[in-house]
Amino acid sequence: MVLRVLAATGVATSLFGSSAFGGSPSPPPPPPQDRIVIDSVAASGTGCPAGTAAVAVSPDSTAFTVTYSNYLAQVGPGAAPTDSQKDCQLNLRVHVPGGFTYAVVSAGYRGFASLAPGASATQRASYHFQGNPRTTKSAHHFKGGFNNDWQTTDTVDVAALVFAPCGEERSLDIDTELQVERGTSSPNATSFMEMDSTDGRINTVYRLVLQQCQ
Repeated sequence: MVLRVLAATGVATSLFGSSAFGGSPSPPPPPPQDRIVIDSVAASGTGCPAGTAAVAVSPDSTAFTVTYSNYLAQVGPGAAPTDSQKDCQLNLRVHVPGGFTYAVVSAGYRGFASLAPGASATQRASYHFQGNPRTTKSAHHFKGGFNNDWQTTDTVDVAALVFAPCGEERSLDIDTELQVERGTSSPNATSFMEMDSTDGRINTVYRLVLQQCQ
């Protein structure tokens, strides 16, 4: 079976409509029936407590960016044991058109790390679509003696078989984690890893199928 990735196209939809005569805002248009779009993104976790993560969805609703102000894991003097590991759960509400539909998720992560010699750090992510038993995981490791910006990218083909007659909304969970380990580094050394932003995009792959809407 050959699957072809189709770039999302179409006119960008506004999140909020407005009346030409200054009345109450008109309701937003329904999501398109021919492609996957992101309706909303929510963030929660020890790495992104309330008020420390800002979410933006692209005008065409196929991509999103989350920026963090307090997503930092660290070890060393003054750090609590729980500081060595932080996490953030992103929940995306995704509109899925009817028929056989697949989602290809591309996610990029950026930040800065300062790791003493002998220390190490790991950035992890997992991806799971509601209704799909499969969870895809990734891990990126960094060795001590590192003091620089870092960037990682995951491309995940998440099969999200849908038999919705006329489209539906599903949830995509992206769970991220930063972990720093002291290892053989000096107890007096501070090592940390922080995440500045997460960028994600969903492209759509279709397999045609005949199906009657109910």
